[in-house]
Amino acid sequence: MKIGCLTEIKPQEFRVGVTPNAAQEATGHGHEVIVQAGAGVGAGFDDAVYEAAGARIVETAEQVFAQADMIVKVKEPQAAERKMLRDGQILFTYLHLAPDPAQTRDLIESGCTAIAYETVTDRSGGLPLLAPMSEVAGRLAPQVGAWTLQKSNGGRGMLMGGVPGVGPARVMVIGGGVVGTHAARIAAGMGADVTVLDRSLQRLRYLDDVFGGLFKTGYSSAGLVDELLPLSDMVIGAVLIPGAAAPKLVRRDQFAVMKPGAVLVDVAIDQGGCFETSKATTHQDPIYEVDGIMHYCVANMPGAVARTSTLALGNATMPFMLALADKGWKRACAEDPNLLKGLNVHAGHLTYAAVGAALGIETVHPEEFL
Repeated sequence: MKIGCLTEIKPQEFRVGVTPNAAQEATGHGHEVIVQAGAGVGAGFDDAVYEAAGARIVETAEQVFAQADMIVKVKEPQAAERKMLRDGQILFTYLHLAPDPAQTRDLIESGCTAIAYETVTDRSGGLPLLAPMSEVAGRLAPQVGAWTLQKSNGGRGMLMGGVPGVGPARVMVIGGGVVGTHAARIAAGMGADVTVLDRSLQRLRYLDDVFGGLFKTGYSSAGLVDELLPLSDMVIGAVLIPGAAAPKLVRRDQFAVMKPGAVLVDVAIDQGGCFETSKATTHQDPIYEVDGIMHYCVANMPGAVARTSTLALGNATMPFMLALADKGWKRACAEDPNLLKGLNVHAGHLTYAAVGAALGIETVHPEEFL
């Protein structure tokens, strides 16, 4: 199979879909890897490293799309890229279709087979291809939140850990999954007073057992959010419903009870965001203010630490990429029901129910195509 890797064109996106190690593994399996010139530079991999791994370098994205049987990316294909997809071509990347009707429509019309990293599962029901970036985004969230909290950026002018005689910032993390856990660890490590909310008692017990008194936990409810909002200097939104639009957990009318200059960091923005006033931003222009409350809603947060993110993502995606290349998507998905759950679009049909529910589009069960 011919595997294509593009230079990402989303603003300030420096990650790359295929690492040199993955390229070497794929060529070792007898596949051809086609890499667009400069694709890995942002993550610290020049073209020579890819050539040493056995890949072939081409100049343009058009050449990659024209020659490759499978496109492996990081972020969802942008409008210009979607026009180059063709019938029967495999697209393997993050998609986040639920809040993106335009992308969904274009993928359906292209006739491609689109497998989304964020809906591939594992035996325990986890999301192995989302987890590495969730870990990165979770660890980044307190860091970018602390920066936004500075007065020069419109925040309250609070230091996360305070100083002797001056109390720390209070941070509420909504969601105790991978993102929330890593966010809470880092925020607490910065000296903040942290509370994590989740609706799974089992998860809350786990957090309490593993982290002890590092941070507090609470059962997530509208009442508890109402209680903690006026006290919070920072709120990190870390909720996830796999493949579906994120629920709105903080309303605009609630800003009236919050501290002026408090910060909302929406890590769920890829799935539409979990705050009513959230809108996707970029690393070039990451923050904005609504009613005195600062918002950080960058849709590709891990892109800021491109090398770490690329290596972490590449470790996770490589086995699935090789399975798709070695067996073809039908056999690979037939043999691995967890990979089949990643199938979002095939041959002009939407195949992921949660996306269909979010966008009002009829879906076809993916097993019908095996």
